[in-house]
Amino acid sequence: MISGAQPVLWVLPQSRARPDGYTLLLGGSVTHTSEVLLKTRPLYTPDKDLDPIMCLAVYPLAIAVHPLVPATTLKELVAYAKANPGKLSYGHVGVGSNNHLAGELFKSLAGIPDVTPVPYRGAGPLTSDLMSGHVPIGIVGVTGQSLGFHRAGNIRILAVTSPEPLTAAPEILTMAQAGFPGLTYEASVGLLAPARTPKPIIEQIAKASRALLINPDYQKMLIDIGFNATPESNPEHFRRALAADVALWAPVVKSLDLRID
Repeated sequence: MISGAQPVLWVLPQSRARPDGYTLLLGGSVTHTSEVLLKTRPLYTPDKDLDPIMCLAVYPLAIAVHPLVPATTLKELVAYAKANPGKLSYGHVGVGSNNHLAGELFKSLAGIPDVTPVPYRGAGPLTSDLMSGHVPIGIVGVTGQSLGFHRAGNIRILAVTSPEPLTAAPEILTMAQAGFPGLTYEASVGLLAPARTPKPIIEQIAKASRALLINPDYQKMLIDIGFNATPESNPEHFRRALAADVALWAPVVKSLDLRID
């Protein structure tokens, strides 16, 4: 990669791109899970076709309810669901999404299999219906907007999937603190390159990315929208994180016999 040149970030991966540092993928947990677990005809094979560069940020999910749901903790929500079998539903942002898989894993861990999943076309419609009460439970992304709705009383976030309490909202319990350590999860977003990209190019891109991620203002911006920067990341760290995501969701996908193509 020539110093000063502008790389292209893939929207849809082209695994046969030249490994010269000019074409990169901004991807991570979602793209890996989708291609490895959910597609019978994947666009690419992540472990063979892509070289991780570094994770840029991680973000958790949250289990939230409409304010009229009589539950202020996850255990109260589980008890309420068991007392009302077949009457509750939860919304997620699309079949096969991490939100969907997290909702199904929570149902399995909590022993509430008859809570019905309701897919939405994105976070906006889901959040709107959660606030209006059309769906009583939502698996939502932790964002500045969702935290704002929580603080305003429009929704009630019961727990987040991050391993540690949120810097932006430390009062919200983690899933482990709420009694469900099996749903500890943060999605990764980072940079990947076509396989066989020379190591010096990988290191150059990682170094430039790390310089941005250690900037306090940039870190604060990420925290305010529910993300955490990961300047300590490196190619092997990112590779292990993506493999762990696939391992977490594989049994959930298998139990649902889920495919999205």
